[in-house]
Amino acid sequence: MDTPLLQVRDLYVEFRSRGGVTYAVNGVDFDLHAGETLGVVGESGSGKSVTCGVIMGLLPKPPTWVNPEASAIFDGKNLLSLGESELRRIRGNIISMIFQDPMTSLNPCMRIVDQVAEPLIIHRGLSHNEARELAIRELELTGIPQAAQRADCFPHEFSGGMRQRVMIAMALITRPRVLIADEPTTALDVTVQKQILDLLRDRQQELGTSIILVTHDLGVVRQYAHRIQVMYAGSILEQAPTQELLSHPLHAYTRALIAAVPHPEQRGQQLPTIPGLPPDLRVPIHGCSFRTRNTLGHPELCLIDAIPPLIEHSPDHFVRNCPGCYIAHDQ
Repeated sequence: MDTPLLQVRDLYVEFRSRGGVTYAVNGVDFDLHAGETLGVVGESGSGKSVTCGVIMGLLPKPPTWVNPEASAIFDGKNLLSLGESELRRIRGNIISMIFQDPMTSLNPCMRIVDQVAEPLIIHRGLSHNEARELAIRELELTGIPQAAQRADCFPHEFSGGMRQRVMIAMALITRPRVLIADEPTTALDVTVQKQILDLLRDRQQELGTSIILVTHDLGVVRQYAHRIQVMYAGSILEQAPTQELLSHPLHAYTRALIAAVPHPEQRGQQLPTIPGLPPDLRVPIHGCSFRTRNTLGHPELCLIDAIPPLIEHSPDHFVRNCPGCYIAHDQ
């Protein structure tokens, strides 16, 4: 496979406050290749958004602490060690991000066209008129009807789906090489969700942008991701090409997530769930983080005094080697 466009290694993130330490991300390693979509799935609090926020340099220090040995190599530079001025040249320009809630991400006091045009003025040095013209064109490309007439509207005058299209236009107008989409379809109905995800895929094919797609929805990554990374309690438990992971899940947590997806033939039946709650990340994890919720493996065999290592089960299929969670031990 080609050299990764983005290579993250040994990422540990803690939030240190007067109330104690929260161990939010615990040793995350992953690669993102040119033109691919990497789906990142897991329950709330698993470290998905924190990982993306650290890579973008969006989390304040303090209280955020990042392991000094951690690296996020992009274009030969470690994003985690760059100063704020250099990060600003990259952020919103070469690497862009779409946030969960466009209503809180858009400035309610600025017109839509000015917000979409702003990256071109800041990063490309275009005049206001030049940037405005390109912004309207980008709004048209993202499916905003009558973009020229609606460009001077304010965010509250747009529906949720239209605001999300505006966020996509803002993120892609500089033609970034990497796009981080953090729950880009949260709170949207199913029809609009598909329109937004189809739009992202179409624009990716046009521009060749690599996408990190953060979501709770396995159905979304099944359709739109090339590879899937499963996170739990701040760690990656399994990672593989999409079809391989969904067809041959190796970790008990991955199998539990797949089992919890509703199916039409289950109508009238109780939906499967994962019992219990994720571990309290204010307490250091010394063994298998999924042990207390493991119902599809052998919890009595889960490690209690060592973190299961991430091993390569087969080419490009990685899994935590816990005796109680790793399905290969059943074979």
